[in-house]
Amino acid sequence: MSVTLSRLEATIAARRSADPSQSYVAKLHARGLPKITQKLGEEGVETVIAALSGSREELVGEAADLLFHLLVLLGAKDVPLADVLAELDRREGVSGIAEKAARKPD
Repeated sequence: MSVTLSRLEATIAARRSADPSQSYVAKLHARGLPKITQKLGEEGVETVIAALSGSREELVGEAADLLFHLLVLLGAKDVPLADVLAELDRREGVSGIAEKAARKPD
């Protein structure tokens, strides 16, 4: 796992219980899952916009925001980043079309 992402995941976990007036992560957690998911969605849209019409630097910044908010959401749902990475490892070498076809319907 990326040392940077691992360190960020640990920092987010440590800040969840901080004073919301002192920590953005704690503030998001205090507002609950709907706010966390809203922020992730906003960052996703901003990343797409930056990819289509922004500079490289804007895309890098928005991608960083997107990853950050994804880690906040994963932490809120008690899903370790290692689980997501393990799923990516499991999918490695499998056609995306074949992998999607093998999933159970919702």
